[in-house]
Amino acid sequence: MMQTLTTKKANNSNKILDIDKSFHSWYRFVLSFPPHLVREYINRFKLDNSNIVLDPFCGTGTTLVECKKMGIPSIGIEAHPMAHFAASVKINWEIDPINLINSSEIIAEKVIEELRCQGIEDEPFFHINVINNQNLISLPSEQFRLLIKDSISPIPLHKTLTLLQHLKNQDNTKIYNYQLLALAKALVSNIGNVRFGPEVGIGKIKEDTPVVLYWLSEIKKIARDIQNNDIHLSGKSQVILSDARNLNNQIEEESISAVITSPPYPNEKDYTRTTRLESVILGFVRSKNDLRNLKKNLVRSNTRGIYSSDDDDKWISDNITVQGIAREIEKRRIKLGKTSGFEKNYHRVAKLYFGGMFRHLSVLRNFLKRGAKLAYVVGDQESYLRVNIPTGHILADMSQSLGYEVLGLDVFRKRFSTSSKKWLNEEVLLLEWNH
Repeated sequence: MMQTLTTKKANNSNKILDIDKSFHSWYRFVLSFPPHLVREYINRFKLDNSNIVLDPFCGTGTTLVECKKMGIPSIGIEAHPMAHFAASVKINWEIDPINLINSSEIIAEKVIEELRCQGIEDEPFFHINVINNQNLISLPSEQFRLLIKDSISPIPLHKTLTLLQHLKNQDNTKIYNYQLLALAKALVSNIGNVRFGPEVGIGKIKEDTPVVLYWLSEIKKIARDIQNNDIHLSGKSQVILSDARNLNNQIEEESISAVITSPPYPNEKDYTRTTRLESVILGFVRSKNDLRNLKKNLVRSNTRGIYSSDDDDKWISDNITVQGIAREIEKRRIKLGKTSGFEKNYHRVAKLYFGGMFRHLSVLRNFLKRGAKLAYVVGDQESYLRVNIPTGHILADMSQSLGYEVLGLDVFRKRFSTSSKKWLNEEVLLLEWNH
């Protein structure tokens, strides 16, 4: 019998705690789950350095960083190249922090001097930069068109690309990735115009803003975290750029003691948009073809990421609950007269999502040790015309059909749905593998 429990954190904020900001805050996916939740299940599962923890949807590495802090080996799977890069940097602490700061300050001076020769100050608070946009460098047109409109203004983009060129031209390649990640963080937190609410959007348009100074501030945060940490006590970690639905030959069979992860939710959020600014500017996505290939490696969770060739729904063709939800979504669409291409695909993406998760859970079994414990952070949804999707319960039933033992559902927190104006559960699905 599956139990539904309420954790102590059910009513707490999902924001990262101050005590957890080291390493995690180098760059954090806006929809990440908090480190304290990872720590709770590490302790509940009684994990130590004799275990390997897997996060098959590792994002920017919350589970991996927390495991590393606690001396526990971990492996992450991530299909998004920007998130994969961020996680890879965040779990590599073997760098001289003093060298990182000194080398970065030298680059900062060179960039500021080059900008001044162009009549541009990096601190527009003390000097108004009046520049002819024709004299500013920008991205190639195909890349620029991938950006969300107005996500960065011309002068800050010019400064960013000037800094990026200096980073690429330096001789010290050991610190390059840290500098690149610091720029990614500065882009989304200070330099760009993006804002994050229920969806990614455009906030106040900043015609000009510091770039080098914000970047250097992020560099110093990275250096401080490394300097204050004993890297000799940290666990070994790695991140694999791959699709969580296809883990063959990626991990040693029967090697994983625990899984702590948060897969995407079926909620019509395009996860590639939330990282679009930094993904494009830093060169992880350069074309529509790059973006298409990226989306094809993700579990389908929104209508902007599905294709005519997708067939993950075949895995759940006999699942009565999922098929019923899909029919209800389509029935409501017709009743409401919704006719856009996206709306017509609402019922299909619901089936593709659960088919993809079924496929993932199926292939995962080969890599689990007997007695492995699993924690999946998932959320109930009403994004598709307010049809209720009890994600945790559906995944629990699917897991049971695959041979997993369902230990329960912990209510992590209550989340307010902007579409239905209801409070929905965000839960941790607990499983065990005993075969």
